[in-house]
Order: sequence, then C-alpha cells, then structure tokens
Amino acid sequence: MGIASRNARGRGSHGTPRWVLRGAGTGIAALVLLGLAPGVAAAAPSDAEVAAAQEARDAAAAEVGRLAAELAAAADEAARAGQAAQIALQDYEETRVALEAAQAAAAAAQAAVVAAQAELAAGRAEVVGFARRSYMEGSTAPAITALMSSGGPAELIERASLLEAAGTHRVDVVGRLAVLEQQATAADAQATGAADEAGRLQEQAAVQLQVAQGQEIAARQQTAAVAEQQERVEQTLAAAEAEFGELAAARAVAEAAPSPAPIAPPAPSGGSGSTTPGGPSASGGGSTSTTPNGGSGGGSTPAPVPTTVGAPSESAVQTAIDAAMGQRGLPYSWGGGGSNGPGYGIPPDTAIWGFDCSGLTEYAYARAGIRIGGTSREQYDRFRHRTVARADLRAGDLVFWGSGTSHESIYHVALYLGDGTVVQAPESGDVVKVSAMWFGSDYFGAVRPTG
Repeated sequence: MGIASRNARGRGSHGTPRWVLRGAGTGIAALVLLGLAPGVAAAAPSDAEVAAAQEARDAAAAEVGRLAAELAAAADEAARAGQAAQIALQDYEETRVALEAAQAAAAAAQAAVVAAQAELAAGRAEVVGFARRSYMEGSTAPAITALMSSGGPAELIERASLLEAAGTHRVDVVGRLAVLEQQATAADAQATGAADEAGRLQEQAAVQLQVAQGQEIAARQQTAAVAEQQERVEQTLAAAEAEFGELAAARAVAEAAPSPAPIAPPAPSGGSGSTTPGGPSASGGGSTSTTPNGGSGGGSTPAPVPTTVGAPSESAVQTAIDAAMGQRGLPYSWGGGGSNGPGYGIPPDTAIWGFDCSGLTEYAYARAGIRIGGTSREQYDRFRHRTVARADLRAGDLVFWGSGTSHESIYHVALYLGDGTVVQAPESGDVVKVSAMWFGSDYFGAVRPTG
C-alpha cells in the first residue's frame, strides 16, 4: 500500500500558480474592455483611485510572496505526514498477516488438544476395563496366593502363565496412558501459547491500525488546510488584480475616446473648397498578456504507453501493464484493492471502491500469474535480488519511493511503462492514472518481478 509524495508530485501537478493565470486573465479582460465601446467616452478614474488599486495589488502580491515559503513548508509537512501514514499502514498489514497465521496455528493446536483428550479418555477407559476384568478373574490376588490355591501342577503352570501375561498387559496399558497424558498436556500448552500469540498480535494490529488511521486523517487535514490557505491568498490577489485591471482599462478607454469634432465655419461665397475636419486617430491601447510556462503535471491526457515490452517474460509484463491500465479512472482508496481487483478501503476510505498503490500493482501482476505481495515494502523485499538501476529501467519494473534508506521507509510503488511514464494509484482524492516518472531525494529504487 502506499501514497505518492505530495511534495514531489504536488508541485509538478499544480505547475504555474493559479494567481499567475488569473493575472493573465485580468490583462485579457482589460483588452476586451478597450474594444467594447470604441469612440464612446467614459469617465476616467482619478489618478488617486488607480494608484490606490495598484498599491492594493502590489500589497497582495507581496503577501503571496511572503506566504510562499510558509505554504511550501506546510505542504512538505503534509507530505511527510502522508508518508508516515503509509508506513504505519504497512506495519499494520504485516501484523495482520502474522495474526492470521497465528489464528490458524491456534485453531490447529486446539484441534490437536481435542484429539489428544479423546485418546486420553480412551486410554483411561482401557485401564479401568483392565482393572475390572482383572478383579473379576482373580488376577489381582497376590501371586503366591494364586499359585498356592492351584489344584495341581498343571493348573499351577497355567496360572503362572496367566499372571505373567496380565502383568505385561498392565504395564503396556499404564505406559500408553502415561504417554497419552503427556501428549494431551503438551497439546494444551501449545494451544494456550498459540492463542496468547494470536491475542497479542490482535492487540498490536488494533493499535497499529489506530495509529495509521490517525496519521492518515491528520495528513489529509493538513493537506486540506494548506490548499484552503493557498486558495484564500489567491483569491485576495485575484480580487486586487481584477480591481486594478478594471480601473486601468476604464482609464485607457476614456483616454482613447475621440475628442468632439470642431464645427466647421461656413464656406466663403464663391469658394470652391471646404475644410474637412480631421479627428484624432484612436489608438487602441492595451496590455499584452504573457502566458507563463506551466509545469508538467498529471494532466488529463495520458502519456503514451509502449506497445512492445522488450523484456523477459514479455507476455507477463504486457498482461500486467494492460491490467493496470484498465483500471484508470478508479479512485484511490486507502488500503483498498488487491490481487482480486479493486475493493473498499479501510477507515477513512471504507466507502471508496478502488485501489491504493500496492493494491494496483499486486492486481496487475496477479493477472499475469505472478504473486508480488500485498504491500509496497513486501513487493520490494520479495524481488530485492532483482534490483534495477535508473538507467536500465524498462516496462514492467516496479519503482519505489521512500522517506529513508531502509526498506521499512518505502511508502509508494508504481508500475513503470517505459518512455518516462508510470501508471499508479497516487493519493487520496486522486485516481488511477498515467503520470510522468519522477526522481528525487525520495526515489528508493526499482525491481524487476519477471526476472
């Protein structure tokens, strides 16, 4: 399971700040205003009004600049919180797997206890039956009494043989009963130990789940708070720019309107010519909007997907890629999905049907008949003997991101498509999609499940 770095991808996906685009829009609006009513004079705003609007705009822009570093730091903190939540989720999922194994062992141990107790009961019944028969047949009398009461030599020999046989059988029965008692005691101890271990793991899993959920909810709240604060700042700047742009446009329209034409004097009698008044030529003033270079982010146009794989087990790789690509558009669901396909997540995503990052890659390779594990950490560990250098990446490789250098820090996985693209389930609020491959300080490495 995992979440992509909000810090690494968030900036790329946002690209140019929206307030820059809105500033360009204000310039365009000014050009439109200039062309609305050519030749119609409008009351020009005063210099003081224009200056005040410009001052407000500059102040808003300065505030945006001042808050930029704070917003970036808050976004980084939210990203780290999200990564910690993903790591905690994997801790819980690994404990849950161990818990399931412990519960199965406890059930088997309890079944062994039932079987041992049944055999012990049968052994005890056998001893009781033997004692009863021995008493009724007189074989429990002292040996000397049994022999002296014989009717003759032949009977004496017969009784001696019977007593020897009875003694041997008694030893066998009692010895078997002792073994059965030991086995029952050992089975009971094993069952108790297995049940205790299952209980311990269950408590541990519950605590880990609570921690992971708390971290994920907090991370989402942090992200939402950053977005809300940024939105407020953008709206303040946009309003200031809009007011200044409107005043500047109105001023430009008023200044560009033609002056009233002077009244021509009457032509002198007999004159052959007339003077045609010439009005000043209107000059269309306007501001030139500059389109900023936007960052390349997760746009709506999917990146190209290679049609050939060119790797060992080519058909398996292509099957995995096709399976993952077929899930595009499904929402990200924390803890959702797996080898059988999409599914509902765990709180707070119990109502969201989709995938988390490792659920998507597990499903993709399960379609190709390859088991890669259920968490991003497990997927790396299972194929860490097949690590791949950056320069050698090819379609079908699993690429990972982590907050540290140990495999326990891995928090996100994606499926590499080739041509510098991946298909991934990125984070809460997003969907399964194709994105540009990114390398940064949190890039952990890659493995090749197909060998």
